[in-house]
Amino acid sequence: MTDKVDVAIVGAGPAGLTAAYLLTKAGRSVTVIERDPVYVGGISRTVEHDGYRFDIGGHRFFSKSKEVVDLWNEILPHDFIQRPRMSRIFYEGKFYSYPLRAFEALWNLGPIRSALCMASFAKAKAFPRRDVRSFQDWVTNQFGEKLFSIFFQTYTEKVWGMACHEISADWAAQRIKGLSLGAAVLDGLKRSLGLNKRPNDGMETKTLLESFRYPRKGPGMMWEAARDSVVAGGNRVLMGHSLAQLSEADGTWRVAADGPDGRVTIEAEHVISSAPIRELVGRIHPLPASLPHAMALNYRDFLTVALMIRADDLFPDNWIYIHDPRVQVGRIQNFRSWSPEMVPDEGVACVGLEYFCFAGDGLWSMDDDALVALATRELAVMGLADPATVIGGTVVRQEKAYPVYDDAYKAHVEAIRDELETRYPTLHLVGRNGMHRYNNQDHAMMTAMLTVRNIEAGRRRHDIWTVNEDAEYHEAGDEGAETGRMAALSSERAVPVRLKAA
Repeated sequence: MTDKVDVAIVGAGPAGLTAAYLLTKAGRSVTVIERDPVYVGGISRTVEHDGYRFDIGGHRFFSKSKEVVDLWNEILPHDFIQRPRMSRIFYEGKFYSYPLRAFEALWNLGPIRSALCMASFAKAKAFPRRDVRSFQDWVTNQFGEKLFSIFFQTYTEKVWGMACHEISADWAAQRIKGLSLGAAVLDGLKRSLGLNKRPNDGMETKTLLESFRYPRKGPGMMWEAARDSVVAGGNRVLMGHSLAQLSEADGTWRVAADGPDGRVTIEAEHVISSAPIRELVGRIHPLPASLPHAMALNYRDFLTVALMIRADDLFPDNWIYIHDPRVQVGRIQNFRSWSPEMVPDEGVACVGLEYFCFAGDGLWSMDDDALVALATRELAVMGLADPATVIGGTVVRQEKAYPVYDDAYKAHVEAIRDELETRYPTLHLVGRNGMHRYNNQDHAMMTAMLTVRNIEAGRRRHDIWTVNEDAEYHEAGDEGAETGRMAALSSERAVPVRLKAA
């Protein structure tokens, strides 16, 4: 079958469906191909199992961009709820504030371990590491080796699959702001002497979102509604179709996709792709010269083990960060705290244990029953749940959840971009994996919104690669307070960079 449209879109995630929705509104013909046979939304999808609904990673709906907020409200006008924001760190049976508060951390650790932490801190200040190159160097100099090993090393290495001595110190400087152990200790002494009634806890003022909006049945509601609008507008979203090949000749793209009923060919003037760059470049015919650069890009994958537990909610947080080195789980979501409608049984707690891994490694390759058993054991090890109360579980795998920023990624992406933009001006890369950028949902949407404007204008009026990095953007500020493209484009998160080999 051959389908002739104005625009072919690869991927039905937030970027792809935002583009499809806006192009449909503008009267353009569009066909979207999506590899998943059931769910739209990509990493922002909502998976359902026996009536329980799971968000893949947790997605707050917050943006400084008025354009993005207006589009959310337009696509899903009646289904947002306001939810309180709460997240903490869990370590050895105790909860710690997130962001970490130094005096509270020392208090919870007890007198002996606190004394060891302070001795380690004093040593770091007296004999700091001179050549500060790595994440480990930077944090150890700031807080001492002991606190580094407790509150920074385990979680960071779980998430990124890199040793902390391999991660650049620049990332630490971006991510750990305002925390002063010395200020916390001084503050504690003043309080004990009755000299300070306004403790700062060793923390400069740091405003986090106290609440956020969330679709009542998960973020998948948003993208299912966008898909339905695209289809109602006369366009198509082909589920279970994988990109096989794309080629361009005489101003027309031919996009071949393999689906359950065979191969579909789409002819289009433009192609918008949110597929991982490595996969996209490998399917362009003839193969681009930048193929080796694409194949050198790497990704971090993760999986969620959702457990149904006959008990009250295990904790009130939306999610908790697990710093306990005894377990492999990195983060645990509490789906009822995201929305009560995610969990149909009031007597059952539903949590998602998230494991960061690489596709093909030991965790990824375990069968589902073994992963459910592992997650159940780890909850018991942490003292969060009795294994006898676990009444069900399921596993959701997410490939290429996080683009990896190693020391060479930027050069690889620039080489690919230079070739594709020069050779194929009607091929547009958007979204997290489409641009190999670890960004927020609203940024992915804005890249698609600007791409649609470029197509409508017939030229690249907007450079969607112009991003102002701001590690704390997604944590603070007023929703919809800013207009213009930079509001959402400033949402790219800070990510660790691997140190170059000596």
